[in-house]
Amino acid sequence: MGWDVLLPLTESVEYDLVVDTGNDLKRVQIKYSSGSEVDLRRVHSNSKGYVVKKSKENSYDWLYILNNKGEEYLLRLCLYGRRSIKPTSNHLLIVNSLFNGEVAERSKATHC
Repeated sequence: MGWDVLLPLTESVEYDLVVDTGNDLKRVQIKYSSGSEVDLRRVHSNSKGYVVKKSKENSYDWLYILNNKGEEYLLRLCLYGRRSIKPTSNHLLIVNSLFNGEVAERSKATHC
């Protein structure tokens, strides 16, 4: 793809990285799941203990999910206010070539 990746300097933002596509900047929330369901809540700690929050509207642009089978999913929308999602094959990423790192989506569907 050849896109640049930017990392936020603070932990207080609701996204994990920014992708510079050359035409636009996309805020990306990254999640890992060992099961079929992905928890969308953000968890961090402060002096009083753990804080659990659901995403707010427009807090990120894309949701990237990696599961324990090595499958990668990309949802080009913000799933604000939700606790979890079960990604489908519509959002599965396929690596076209290991040599040049190109990635294609199986579908351009943006809804779950």
